[in-house]
Amino acid sequence: MYECFLEIAFEAELNTNEDPECLALAFEQCNENPVTRDASIRELRELIYERGECKPHRTDDAFLLRFLRVRDFIVPRAHKLLVRYCNFRAEYPHLYKDVDLWGLTKVKDVYEGSMLDRPDVGRLTIFRFGMWDPSEFPVEDLVRVGMAMAEIGVRQPKMQVLGGTVIIDLEGITLRHIATLTPTIAYQMVCLLGVATPGRLNSCHLINYNWLLNSFFYIYKRFIPQKAWGRIFFHGHDLKSLHQHIDPECLPKRYGGTCRNHVSIGQWIQKIKKYRDAQFDKEMKDLGYLIKE
Repeated sequence: MYECFLEIAFEAELNTNEDPECLALAFEQCNENPVTRDASIRELRELIYERGECKPHRTDDAFLLRFLRVRDFIVPRAHKLLVRYCNFRAEYPHLYKDVDLWGLTKVKDVYEGSMLDRPDVGRLTIFRFGMWDPSEFPVEDLVRVGMAMAEIGVRQPKMQVLGGTVIIDLEGITLRHIATLTPTIAYQMVCLLGVATPGRLNSCHLINYNWLLNSFFYIYKRFIPQKAWGRIFFHGHDLKSLHQHIDPECLPKRYGGTCRNHVSIGQWIQKIKKYRDAQFDKEMKDLGYLIKE
């Protein structure tokens, strides 16, 4: 039963078609008006050409719609995010250019996610930093995975509308981990949480941390926009506090939840590889990724 659910969920994961339910949610969550949507897309496209502040690799309707949705269809804000997105890609091409997409399964259980996408939570992603062994692969690969997840996830209209919730589980973090967090790495990770990507971050929750949190968070906090602080929550080891923000039905058992529909990033990438189509391959290659058979 569980495996059957996952197979169905992953087939839907690569579906880029709009559906009536998604359009209804887009009106509620993103201020999207079907009557004026096309006009807003044209306005954003004209602004790109008029200002010349960025040269995105795509300017088609579906691509520009991602940026409008995450900025509530306020065209100047969508344009500003698009500029940041293009600048981020131009500044850090090593995070995607010639990166073997299927090879990113190496990170195993460091990332995991829930396949239950609810309006109150969106896509739940869990980053278990302490599960990473710095001797196995560089910290840049963690950023590469985060970037690939963002690019793949935002292809799905439902994810553009619902956004996502992130749990950062710091159990097991040591000074070896902290030593890898240069300001550049910290900046890149913050950018992937919606600062420079067309993803809607609903909230971010830090749990299971120790005295090293001060060192960990000191590196990050200077890059976090002031308006984002209202969506960042610190729970320590208090799962009841976490449950006040995230329904236990969405959480795995280790966090006091009842959800079984969680997969590691390794499983997720393998399923994406299985169910992908020619359009997926083209879009990811256009982004710079290597797609090997």
